[in-house]
Parts: sequence; C-alpha cells; structure tokens
Amino acid sequence: MNQNFDIIIVGGGAAGFFTAINIVEKNPKLKVAILERGNEVLQKVRISGGGRCNVTHACFEPNELVKFYPRGEKELRGPFHQFCSGDTIEWFEKHGVELKIEDEGRMFPVSNSSQTIIDCFLKATQKLGITVLTGQSVQSIFKKDDFWKIETQNENYIATKLILATGSNPKVWEMLQTFGHAVVSPVPSLFTFNIKDSRIKELPGVAAQVSVKVKDTKLTSTGPLLITHWGMSGPAILKLSAWGARILHDKNYQFTIFVNWLNDIETSEAEKILKDLKQENAKKAVSKKSPFDFPNRLWESLVLASGIETETKWADLSKVQLQNLADQLTNASFQVNGKSTFKEEFVTAGGIDLKEINFKTMESKLHENLYFAGEIVNIDAITGGFNFQNAWTSGFILANNI
Repeated sequence: MNQNFDIIIVGGGAAGFFTAINIVEKNPKLKVAILERGNEVLQKVRISGGGRCNVTHACFEPNELVKFYPRGEKELRGPFHQFCSGDTIEWFEKHGVELKIEDEGRMFPVSNSSQTIIDCFLKATQKLGITVLTGQSVQSIFKKDDFWKIETQNENYIATKLILATGSNPKVWEMLQTFGHAVVSPVPSLFTFNIKDSRIKELPGVAAQVSVKVKDTKLTSTGPLLITHWGMSGPAILKLSAWGARILHDKNYQFTIFVNWLNDIETSEAEKILKDLKQENAKKAVSKKSPFDFPNRLWESLVLASGIETETKWADLSKVQLQNLADQLTNASFQVNGKSTFKEEFVTAGGIDLKEINFKTMESKLHENLYFAGEIVNIDAITGGFNFQNAWTSGFILANNI
C-alpha cells in the first residue's frame, strides 16, 4: 500500500521540523509527513549546546553572519537577507519560546533546556496535523512522472514534493548521486587537537586568549584556547578545525601549530616587555608570578621550557634565556597527532554541491520538486548556534517557496 502526501520530508531533525511547521502554517491545506529513521525525533537538538540547545547567534547583520561559515559564506548571503537571527528570535517568541543572549553572542532558551525547543516543535506539528513517522529508514527514492516514491523498510510513500533534511547521511548522499547530484565528500569539522607535550601535560583546565597558526598554511585563528587531558580545545582550536577541515584532513591530522600565548604581541615586542620586567623585578624569581593575563601555572611551564630554573631571579636572566622565553610566549611550536570529536556536536564539511541548488528556493537545479534543508548540503559553520541558523533559514525559504 502506498501512503500519499503532498509533501514528504525525510529527516526528523531541526531542519525537517522547522520546514514542516512553516509550510503548514502558510498553507494548512497541504498534507505533510516527516519520516525519521530513528525511534526518536530531534535527537541532535536534545544534546546540542550541552543539553541547552544553542538556537542561534546574536549577530543580526547578514553580511557579518555569513563570515562564520567556512563553507556557504557566499551562498547564504541572500537567504540571510530573507530570514536572519532576528527573525529566528521572533519566530520562537511567537511560538512561546523566549531566548536569551549569553557569552560571545550565543543564544539559548531562557529555560536552559533543549526540551523547550523539542516541546515547541512537537506541539506545533500536532496542532497543525503534520504526520510524524519514526523507524522509517529510507531504502530507495524514485521519480515517477510528477511524483516521488519513497520506500522505507516497511512502507511506501508517494508525494508531489520531496524535501531532504537528513544532515550528514552517507546513504542519502549515495541515493542523490544516482540522480546525478554531485556530493562533496564529507570530512570532519569542529574537532580538538591531540597533543602530547611536557609543557601542557600538567595543565588541563588552563585557558588563555591566544592566536594560533598551522605551519606551512594560511590557517590562523584567535580566541580562547583550553588545555585538556588530550591536548588543546576551545574556540580558537575549533575555529581552526572548521576553516581547515579539508587541509587538515589531507595532512592526516599530523601537523605543527604555533601558539602565541600573548595573542597579538609579536616576539620583538615581547622581548622589550621582558627586558623592562627584568629591570623592575630584578630580585624576584622569574617563575613565581605571571606578568601576563594568563594563569601562573602556564607561565611557570613556559619559563621552565625556556631553560630557566625555578629559583632563577630576573636579574640573572641571560640574553639567550630572555629570547627563549619571548619565543615560548609568542611562537610556541606544538606537534598535533590526530583529533578528537568535540562533544556530541559532530559536524562534517561536505554534502550536496552548492552549485546544484537554487538558494532563492532551496530547490535542486537538476530535479523539479526536490528540495534541501539544513546540513545535507555542503554548508557548515563554527560552533555558536550558526549551524542551527542555517537550518532555520533554509527551512523558512523552502516553506515560503512551496
């Protein structure tokens, strides 16, 4: 038996639900179904933002917002002029969810729980009569005349329009390749660096405002860096992993980074500062107190790494020791051997080639009535609510068009 719908959305995640709700709110006559392969919907929403759901980012200027997307910057400019972060806030408020701004512009529900977002979506789908079907793993997709036929392991569905909101699902990407769509092969993005180094071994939990660059590339990043049990994490590292997703994959995650613990102070300037400190603190032990805006433990570790004994006084520093210390502070080299996934918020760079999508409608340029929403396309962002914003924007534009 075939089940007939006007529109079928494959993928019961953020993009799928948002799209479905917006379609039926704009046209209640349409019969819409969401097919989810798992036993539960909105699983990624549940765990995102440490269980609090980082809904969007408080960047309200489309031309600024696009700068947070290593892939998709050019393509999202138009869509963000139609539906941006401010529209997201308004949409959720209209649906009974109030958002708040936290550090660095991240936005969360006031309730501090991702369940609020899930409940909002479930309530809306029920109210609008949207069919939500779980345990529906799509086995094949056919185009027949003016209809799409979707076969799952236990049902067949027919729809006039098909929306794919399956995120990073290799099986769906393979099916799309049989329809002639090009898929940019996926590689991990947003990961932390595995580093074994005596300078940071005893310092898990220590954080500093730094700039980082990858040797022999143009990749650079600034922001907070967090030392962990396995190496380095924090926004500075995650940004680097997002912008360098392809380059670092090609290096097999074996590369060298240079960390400037003084962020924007150059080595020559650092030397001058250290010479002044030598004059001012002649009788004090160098390693005792950090003269910079980062923890004493890190300072002590960098002092030792510069060949300076714990009890050495500032007055006794040799020219070479001073230069070594300036170098450790502004140009410390670390060897990266592999990566670790950042929490559960695994993001991939890759997906449907952006040249094959009409970004005014989110429709496939190759097949009429086939649409894409969310991360199934080759768009991804750094951490901070940007990947969700892409889901909301693509869903809204798509719904508007349909």
